Amino acid sequence: MTAQLYCFGESGNAYKAALTMELSGYDWEPVWVDFFGGAQRKPEFLAINEMGEAPVMVEGDLTLTQSSVIMLHVAGKTGKFLDGDRNEILRWLFWDGQKGTGQQGALRFLMNFIPAEKRPQEAIGFLNGRVQAALKTLEAHLAGRSWMVGETTTLADLACCGYLYYPEPFGFDRKDFPAIDAWLDRIAALPGWKHPYDLMPGRPSDRGL
Repeated sequence: MTAQLYCFGESGNAYKAALTMELSGYDWEPVWVDFFGGAQRKPEFLAINEMGEAPVMVEGDLTLTQSSVIMLHVAGKTGKFLDGDRNEILRWLFWDGQKGTGQQGALRFLMNFIPAEKRPQEAIGFLNGRVQAALKTLEAHLAGRSWMVGETTTLADLACCGYLYYPEPFGFDRKDFPAIDAWLDRIAALPGWKHPYDLMPGRPSDRGL
């Protein structure tokens, strides 16, 4: 049975789930969510996720929301990306949700996807400080190691990289973070890896941005 992942290319949270499915060889297909057209607020979408968020995975009678839940489900079924200390993997998944993609996504949205004259500069400045602090934590953790946990790729890697391949500016320049830069190259070298705009439908250029 082919799982459907409701997603859109601009979403790093959706990318984490899609990348896990793709790299693990899961049988899946993307279903585009017109986020910028308000599709996530319509009754038919709220019927599958009351939170009004993507990604959502639907597989037969099973519906899962929240990227980390989807990632853990896929890893559990395929046996992929769970090698190593499970507590450490979960620790970084939770860290990413709060300090990583949880802040990077908001900052990127404010800096790129709303009209320039409406961008809240005070909020952008606050978020930028928090994003920089989190990036320094990630850089320090990756210094001298190849992967986030243990000796191979795990869900921790696929979570923490969620927004870091996107071209839109949000205070992250790979040349300023050499350990992160090298780690992103290692992930991109994995068989089957795809850029978020190649893995999922929807990109800013589709909307003239």
